[in-house]
Amino acid sequence: MPAIPILMYHNIARPPGGVRLRSLYLPPRRFAAQMRLLSLGGYRALSLRDALPYLQGKQEDKVVVLTFDDGYQDNVEEALPILERHGFTATCFVVSGALGGHNHWDAEQLGTRKAVMDRNALQAWVAAGMEVGAHTRAHPRLPQLPYPAAKAEIRGSKEDLENLLGQEVCTFAYPYGAMDRRERDLVQQSGFLAAVTTQRGRARVGQDLWTLPRISVGGHHLPHVFPLQLWTGYEDRHRR
Repeated sequence: MPAIPILMYHNIARPPGGVRLRSLYLPPRRFAAQMRLLSLGGYRALSLRDALPYLQGKQEDKVVVLTFDDGYQDNVEEALPILERHGFTATCFVVSGALGGHNHWDAEQLGTRKAVMDRNALQAWVAAGMEVGAHTRAHPRLPQLPYPAAKAEIRGSKEDLENLLGQEVCTFAYPYGAMDRRERDLVQQSGFLAAVTTQRGRARVGQDLWTLPRISVGGHHLPHVFPLQLWTGYEDRHRR
């Protein structure tokens, strides 16, 4: 079965001094170089929504999926112009309760507040042909919540974003990658067509669409690692 890399980014920015988990940041120049490599390699870089026919085996092409978690302002300021330059689409998984705010779920742990897109920025992202996916309302660890609260986080984020954007929100990302069968079923029952985890590896045509693995791309990797993640079984061998 063909392998389809689903790339996971967070911040497209230089990490501020003293910040913890610098791996969540990728400088814009390195992101631009990676997108250039994809373009030169003949890839179609797509949002998760646009890639669904390929993941379902209905279409075939040299495809890679681009995803960004949390909805940070630098995604629209830094990443969007680079994506547009190459004619790529991408998915931004947004914490609906944090719009116009900051990363309240991990700011203390990371030692920094990171700006989350507001309504105008999110609409600019969509107007450029990009996808918005849901990432819950408050970024909790879903398995730790009672069933009604987990259901409200999942369905509520979909409703919030659909009401804001006036269009269907059909993909989901589990916060922290934390999920089990209950969460997977809740996401499917809530009307999402696909969902991504943080399990390492490349996606395979025909696998379960609500537990898709991803490849984390961050500033902690040396430049030569990115091609290995794309073109070899490097990530598949490190599957957790």
